[in-house]
Amino acid sequence: MFIQIPMDMDEVQMRQLQLKQHGEVASEDEIIRQAVLDICQNFLDQIEDGHYDSVAWQGETLTVTDINGDQMAVIKPQGSSFVADFRQNADVTLQRLEKAAIQASGAR
Repeated sequence: MFIQIPMDMDEVQMRQLQLKQHGEVASEDEIIRQAVLDICQNFLDQIEDGHYDSVAWQGETLTVTDINGDQMAVIKPQGSSFVADFRQNADVTLQRLEKAAIQASGAR
């Protein structure tokens, strides 16, 4: 099984091993940060039926910008960082990201 976007810590570790097998090195934190970004973007794309808004990191928060480059939302972690949130409870973190994506989209 190939893991592209890890949804929990077990899958983070599997992804890390997959990358290692392909000669790439990534820490768990790097994998989690990329996963959080990808998951949030996927939620947003599903809600909007396409890629209209973009999610990006800005420090420890995620920003959502529209196709004109205007900032639509800022998504903050519940704790000190999304990495810590994901490590503590990936399911709750994913639920929060989905709710934030719905709000950011304006439920278009």
